[in-house]
Amino acid sequence: MDHSEAKKYLRIAQGNLEAAMKMIDNERYCVDISNQILAVNALLNKANQQVIKDHVHSCIRAAFESDDEGIKEEKVNEVIELLRKVMK
Repeated sequence: MDHSEAKKYLRIAQGNLEAAMKMIDNERYCVDISNQILAVNALLNKANQQVIKDHVHSCIRAAFESDDEGIKEEKVNEVIELLRKVMK
């Protein structure tokens, strides 16, 4: 499965995280550091959303095209558990 879009967000988040660490080392203004950390969080959320979207479009779709009811039930439970974690 191609997760190139998610990797793009993760690379940007990595750069922003490194920038936030440098800002702390350079004793930058707290609000600026916090904004940088918020940007990292937003990018991590986008990456996670993309991975979940990819999962639904590939693994979940394949499971529901299958005749195996056990696999379908397993995938439904996976999505429910993911939603539980995301909505925490």
